[in-house]
Formats: sequence, structure tokens, C-alpha cells
Amino acid sequence: MTAAQNGNDRAYERLMGEVSHWLSKYFHRKLPPAAAEDATQEALLAIHVHKQKYQANAPMTPWLKTIARFKWIDQLRAHLRSPDSLGETDVSVADHGPAARAAILLELLLAEVKPSQAHVIKLVKLHGATVEEASRLSGQSPSLVKVNIHRGLKRIGQALSD
Repeated sequence: MTAAQNGNDRAYERLMGEVSHWLSKYFHRKLPPAAAEDATQEALLAIHVHKQKYQANAPMTPWLKTIARFKWIDQLRAHLRSPDSLGETDVSVADHGPAARAAILLELLLAEVKPSQAHVIKLVKLHGATVEEASRLSGQSPSLVKVNIHRGLKRIGQALSD
């Protein structure tokens, strides 16, 4: 990578070939073939665009895995918007797949409510804070925390039934 950052075309070609192979295997374990190819290409583009940000003294594998994970999540988000996009293919997903999909769905649902409502819902319903703790952390009165939770959950319920 360091040689590629310094303009060595041969090193860059070798790097992208090896990274392409690794990404292809990574995405084909998690996505159907067409989505895996798209994710591979998007990740390669991201690596090309951001190669100068890679710090030579840091290990490359975590940097590469982070990019791959974000591109995998992008494919899942696209699937949530258009469920037919990934087809009917059975996909072998690692244990963290259901958690990632749940987190994305939760993010989309919380986007349906006001930020002040989403904040206290997260504090109380997801993190287990008391109403008083949520009040102190959010700057809302305890009664407003209760109202915001109620209204936010009601809006999320409406969004689910739409």
C-alpha cells in the first residue's frame, strides 16, 4: 500500500488484485452473487479514493475490513429500501448479520420521530435508563421524557402499520 500511495503503478495493480480477491470472497459469503459483485466494486472504488488516508504504520486488514463492512451495510440498506434487489437467493450470514439488519431497521424507525423523542426512547427503552436519568441526560423534564417516549413509540407504531 505504501508503494501504491507513492505512485508505484505495479504495486498498486498488485494491491488492487489481492484486495479484489479478498473482497470478493468476503462479500460472496454474505450476499447473493450480483450484490456481492456490486459491493466488491464499490469497496474497490472506496479504497482507490481513500488510499492516501491509509496510514502506513497501521495494519491494513482492519482498515480493509472496515471499508468492506460499510459496503456490506450499504447493500443491506439498499435491500431494506427495495427488498427485491437481493433476489430470492439464500444468503449465508455470519452471526452479526441479524443484529446489523435489526440496527438498520431500528435506525430507520427512529428516523420517523423527532430527534428529542428518538433520544429519550434510546435512553429509556434501549439502554435501560430511568425516566429521571433520561431527564438529566437529555435536558427534558421527567414529564416531557414520558410524553416524548409515548408520542415517539406511537409514531413508530404508525410507521410500521403504513
